[in-house]
Amino acid sequence: MSDIITAELVSLDEPLGADKRAVIDALAARVAAAGRATDGSALADDAWKREQKDETGLPGGIAIPHAKSPAVTQASLSFARLNPGVDFGADDGPADLVFLIAAPDTAAEEHLAVLSRLARAFMRDEFTAGLRSATTPQEIVDLVVTATSDAPAAAAAPAAAPAAATVAADLQVDGRPARIVAVTACATGIAHTFMAADALTAQGKKDGIDLTVEPQGSSGYKAIDQSIIDAADAVIFATDVDVREPQRFAGKPVVRAGVKRGIEQPAQMVREAIAAVTDPNAQRVSGTAAAASATAATNERMGARIQRILLTGVSYMIPFVAGGGLLIALGFLLGGYNVTDDAAKVVIDNALWDLPAGGLGQYLGSVAFMIGSTSMGFLVASLAGYIAFAIADRPGIAPGFVAGAIAVMMNAGFLGGIVGGLLAGLVAWWLGRLDVPRWLRGLMPVVIIPLVGSIVASGLMILFLGRPIAALMAWMTEGLNSLAGTGAIIVVGIIVGLMMCFDLGGPVNKTAYAFAVAGLGAASSSHTTPYLIMAAVMCAGMVPPLAMALASTVLARPLFTPVERENGKAAWLLGAAFISEGAIPFAAADPLRVLPASMVGGAVTGALSMVFEVQSRAPHGGLFVFFAIDPFWGFLVALAAGTVVSALVLVGLKRFARKTPIDATVSPAAVTA
Repeated sequence: MSDIITAELVSLDEPLGADKRAVIDALAARVAAAGRATDGSALADDAWKREQKDETGLPGGIAIPHAKSPAVTQASLSFARLNPGVDFGADDGPADLVFLIAAPDTAAEEHLAVLSRLARAFMRDEFTAGLRSATTPQEIVDLVVTATSDAPAAAAAPAAAPAAATVAADLQVDGRPARIVAVTACATGIAHTFMAADALTAQGKKDGIDLTVEPQGSSGYKAIDQSIIDAADAVIFATDVDVREPQRFAGKPVVRAGVKRGIEQPAQMVREAIAAVTDPNAQRVSGTAAAASATAATNERMGARIQRILLTGVSYMIPFVAGGGLLIALGFLLGGYNVTDDAAKVVIDNALWDLPAGGLGQYLGSVAFMIGSTSMGFLVASLAGYIAFAIADRPGIAPGFVAGAIAVMMNAGFLGGIVGGLLAGLVAWWLGRLDVPRWLRGLMPVVIIPLVGSIVASGLMILFLGRPIAALMAWMTEGLNSLAGTGAIIVVGIIVGLMMCFDLGGPVNKTAYAFAVAGLGAASSSHTTPYLIMAAVMCAGMVPPLAMALASTVLARPLFTPVERENGKAAWLLGAAFISEGAIPFAAADPLRVLPASMVGGAVTGALSMVFEVQSRAPHGGLFVFFAIDPFWGFLVALAAGTVVSALVLVGLKRFARKTPIDATVSPAAVTA
């Protein structure tokens, strides 16, 4: 890649202006004059926008203004050695070495990798010394070519840590050198990303700790092995953009800062991360350990991977459903259950100053209902889009959404969305693995993959799969309708009640919930079975936390630890709001007694909800959406019965089914002996 810089792009000791904007303008003009950009002013403007977000001056008299710009036709470096230097915002004074890094907005991976390697070269004293001592532009060119050819690749690499005896006490954790993992990323993913990575890596070597860095650049990134993350004591995020797959680091103490601080203050960040290990109030990466482990796809069983993919789609779908469903329920509250008759007409034809015959309540109810219905309309498309995202990352989103919309068009429902999302994700994933020509790589994620993925996945849905799936959905709907008003519907209530309490927010719980909310899209005043199922699901999902609260704060306080009693107080509110996870602290400490007790109560609640023919037009909210539940008294009776039964079963198990001490158990070896 020796053509990235030429002698005509180098300025040595020439006056380019008194401020950094003038220097950027001059260097951008050189790029345009060399035929590497269509518009020097546009390139300068893009670089200036980046400069205004975060100044690019670095310690040691270096500045790296940079931009990815549509005006750039060939990735280029324009260099100026200034005398006197110009202030680019570094704390230690003006910069005398300035590189303008200009990349096309569809830059190929090779070019981005070269630019990234150059950025890492700035961290080497011999490179900057050579730039200052060069006497001709060609010497600068040769230095840059050498640096970009020999610099290490941009990949995560741990720094080898020496024995604990050689490491300062404040850099140790549990008597050994601290283990830190870090992620660096900047807006363009070219320069600061890799300079921060090298600065942190060098600091780790200097301190004698085990520090592994994952630079997330524009040309991609190599994820740190999950085993290294799991063994780490703390995490450093030196980023200006979102960390990709942050759930891998879930639960770890974290220090967050801009990427520039990773370059300028790596020692302080390392020490802050180590201090966070023993600080109970330190910030931690949000998420769950289960989600983190799920990202290690290369080690997943096929069944576990499919489960992760489907649950990703469901988790992204739920906000559309929860928000939309609550708005629909609010529409019923404000405008009555007849608001559905002409809500669209009211929204279009009326306004706050021109109210319909039903007055303000009808108008606001119609507005809420239409917004909610529109949000619910994304249910299948979002499910399909994010299933595809879980398989192929961002390139899969567009084909997945389109396939989901096609499933809706063909009345294939959420099953069609699942199939369409899987097809779109697999096609996008396969296209992303193709070895295409360099000039085409920039177009793959933004044009080729969405285009071809949409054609293939949606085409298969229309030509072959849509009608059979639609027929299956119609058969399932008719079957559920036929259960309404019969004893068999009670069995459905028992099943969904058991599922909601089986794993408290886990895959089985989410499956039951997704089944219920997917049915709401087809519910109506003449097709009420989905409302029955939704009520049973929500009511049963409230039982575990309320039962834990009742048992630990009222019925049998001495059987619970002080921490559990405090958790029980919070579980009252969590249960009332239909947050099943409120029971997780109890289940984690005593799963063999908490989960069975919860399932018994959930089954009772699900059955009674069906007996009383309770309907819920809201997919979430618990007691706080009482106005969307009918009859509400039946909901309360079913909920109270299941809560009391579950709490009594739990108390009985704790009193009469004692835990077996570990030292009293018989080992397998003893049995075989």
